[in-house]
Amino acid sequence: MRVLMISKALVAGTSQRKLEEIAKFPDVELTLATPPYWQSDDGSKQMLERLYTSGYRMLETPIAFNGKFHWHYYPQLGKIMQEVRPDIVHIDEEPYNLATLQAMYLAHKQQARALFFTWQNLYRNYPPPFRQIEGYNYRHAALALAGNRDAAEVLKRKGYKGVIRIIPQFGFDTDIYKRSQTRTPRASDAPFSFGFIGRLKEEKGLTLMVEALTYLPAYCQVVFVGHGPMKNILEEQARRLGVSDRVIFKPGVPTAQVPGEMEKLDAFILPSLSRPNWTEQFGRVLAESMSCETPVIGSNSGEIPYVIADAGLIFPEGDARELSRRIQQLLDDPDLYATLAQRGRQRVLDHYTQAQIARQTYEAYQSMLGN
Repeated sequence: MRVLMISKALVAGTSQRKLEEIAKFPDVELTLATPPYWQSDDGSKQMLERLYTSGYRMLETPIAFNGKFHWHYYPQLGKIMQEVRPDIVHIDEEPYNLATLQAMYLAHKQQARALFFTWQNLYRNYPPPFRQIEGYNYRHAALALAGNRDAAEVLKRKGYKGVIRIIPQFGFDTDIYKRSQTRTPRASDAPFSFGFIGRLKEEKGLTLMVEALTYLPAYCQVVFVGHGPMKNILEEQARRLGVSDRVIFKPGVPTAQVPGEMEKLDAFILPSLSRPNWTEQFGRVLAESMSCETPVIGSNSGEIPYVIADAGLIFPEGDARELSRRIQQLLDDPDLYATLAQRGRQRVLDHYTQAQIARQTYEAYQSMLGN
């Protein structure tokens, strides 16, 4: 089967490992169309990396309206379609985006079967023309991939009547996200660092981590790795609560250095807060930390409890006191700590590797062709 995948997300090299795994299936001839870079809404620019390129062809192609999530499209996509002559077009975009409409129309014109991907886990009625774009893609898609359970339910509620498969967008490379050395037992009064790695944004609930310090022993500290609009607010909160000396800020690091930072933490916290227009769609950093055998604690926002399952601890979102109690559980029970570290790694190996996501994706392709 000839597969054309269209994805701006795959400018990130670590995500390309999934394509190598898909390309290992003997009947797959895979081509990726991806832009030279993607301009994020926070002003950063992710340049195209070529880290995992074995077994498939990568086409770097121009993108119009780069950085416009809803409006971008690929001016050369028609020529690419004619050259590749795909049986399947994998559109790695939400169904209400112009790029999805463009690719879906061209796939239909080429008599190829097409699918789209969605993380959208909140029901929304979009204004024109996005509602019409969404409707066209619903009618013409042979299959939809949903990144989480709520996204699948939203598709059904909005009238999509086709086949839905729940598969995360990307898996995790457990050869990269792993512990480099065995963790030594922590002395009872040694520093205990719980932290967060990523963009410091309000909806991530990071102020709860600073507040939780006020309920915990003095040897506990918070580590934030990243930048974002919440940094000044967190610094002011720490001063007001008298815990500035226990709150550490570190600059963001390249993707390749993230596993090392996760390994340094005693626990990883994702205290996300649901909002009317947002709830946690997956929480990749949770699985990355679990793969590094760093125990995780997450709020009950969105998909977090399903990602963690019994491999970590959950607390009610917005409740700093309950967050502190979960951290205290790890401090008081070394056996629980060790068990969660092991369960986290095993859960990623069982459910979230790149090879497993690739196999599920390949099986979706087969079903589209009636195999």
